[in-house]
Amino acid sequence: MTQRWVVPLLGVVALALVGAFGWSVVFASDPMDTPSGPRTGVSPPAAGGGAPTPAPHTSAGHGAPEPRRRAVPALYLGDSLAMESGQALAERLGATGRAKLHSAPHSGTTLCDYLTAWRGRSLVPDRDKAATLVRTLRPRVVILQFWGNAWGYTPCMAGATHGTAGYYDRYAADARALTDEIAAAARAAGLARPKIVWASQAPDAFHPDRVRRVNAVYAAQAAASGDLYADAGRTLGPADDRYRWARQLPCDAYERAHPAYCTHPAPGGGTTDLHRVDDALHFCLAPTTTTPRACPVRSPGIGRFARAVAATVDGWLRGATG
Repeated sequence: MTQRWVVPLLGVVALALVGAFGWSVVFASDPMDTPSGPRTGVSPPAAGGGAPTPAPHTSAGHGAPEPRRRAVPALYLGDSLAMESGQALAERLGATGRAKLHSAPHSGTTLCDYLTAWRGRSLVPDRDKAATLVRTLRPRVVILQFWGNAWGYTPCMAGATHGTAGYYDRYAADARALTDEIAAAARAAGLARPKIVWASQAPDAFHPDRVRRVNAVYAAQAAASGDLYADAGRTLGPADDRYRWARQLPCDAYERAHPAYCTHPAPGGGTTDLHRVDDALHFCLAPTTTTPRACPVRSPGIGRFARAVAATVDGWLRGATG
């Protein structure tokens, strides 16, 4: 079975409930009633609320535009964090001129949901399985973003609960299997194998060692298969303590240069909000809804994540395409 919980209205209530009932009950990874979101296909339109992510600087920071080239397809798969960040990432990659993002995230999911080898109940329809999308969209890059959902959120993780040996073993095995399925789908379609980019996760408010170990699985898989590890989650934790959760952090250089992303500016720097007070997981500063969606408001945490992933993808494409 799957479960969905709505995020409490007040952070203080949530924190009190955590002590009594545990992390997964109060801050479900995907507090949505609908198990899967709309497939977004091609690059989405500009962000709602009139707050698109500013375009990156031009080549070498000298203001000279780079030669126009054909953007290659990039595929983005993941859970609700991918759903809320897909629009910002599409804008970031689109602004480079090197990649056009196709997103197919589904709330509550994890790696096994995207495997064609999984024959049980899944939150991802067959049309959005990783191998199917590789064959149809022919991506040059596949970006994978998974926070670490377990049994209770997605049925394909039946029997694997957060923090158990079986949970980490499943993630390692499924990371290998998903890598193999992506490579096999490309071979069957006569394509060059896509470069896989594993996006690291931000600190977990209540179980920091869990996300540290999940990130280690992703980094190890990237190294073993010659793929990329984008440590986007590092930008969402304190500089001096990678896995300590924080609702606010000092504004970074980008946010200071773009003050709309520094939510509490002050002489010498200021701070910016990464989470709402009632949601310790998601980075969208608008309330979560029962209908999965891209984040409709400017949200610094999403901006940080998207910039880090886009930098990894664009850096590889620069070298791969000359």
